[in-house]
Amino acid sequence: MTSASEQLDRRFRELRSAASHMDRPPRGWVRAIRNALGMTTRQLAERMDTTNSWVSDLERGEANKTISIKTLERAAEALGCRVVYVLVPEKPLTETIQARAHLLAEKELAFVEQTMRLEAQGLSGDAQRGKARKAIVEKLLQHPSRLWNDDD
Repeated sequence: MTSASEQLDRRFRELRSAASHMDRPPRGWVRAIRNALGMTTRQLAERMDTTNSWVSDLERGEANKTISIKTLERAAEALGCRVVYVLVPEKPLTETIQARAHLLAEKELAFVEQTMRLEAQGLSGDAQRGKARKAIVEKLLQHPSRLWNDDD
């Protein structure tokens, strides 16, 4: 059975490389596309049934990253475009989950080892420590929501 993170990772694989080449133009997509089409702010305002100053505010809002998705969609439609909204993880989600589980397992293992040392016991050798770490990771992965508690 494929997990949700694995399914999303497959979808993100292609997007990750494309996203690295799709930096937003400094003045925003709306202005860049409007200029490329040879459209004035007045013409875009007419297509959007609004004013020149509102379009200027919209473009400034996009450049400042304060524009709403709804407003961006409205402008995109008037430009013959569509908004594609996606969060693209920097690395695969499965990798992020595994790394977090290993981090928490190390913390738990350090605590267990400290307790065992105080009781004059301990994990003998790397093999036993590795086995214990693997068991902790597997336990954590059974309930992934526990990986993200703020107290860890």
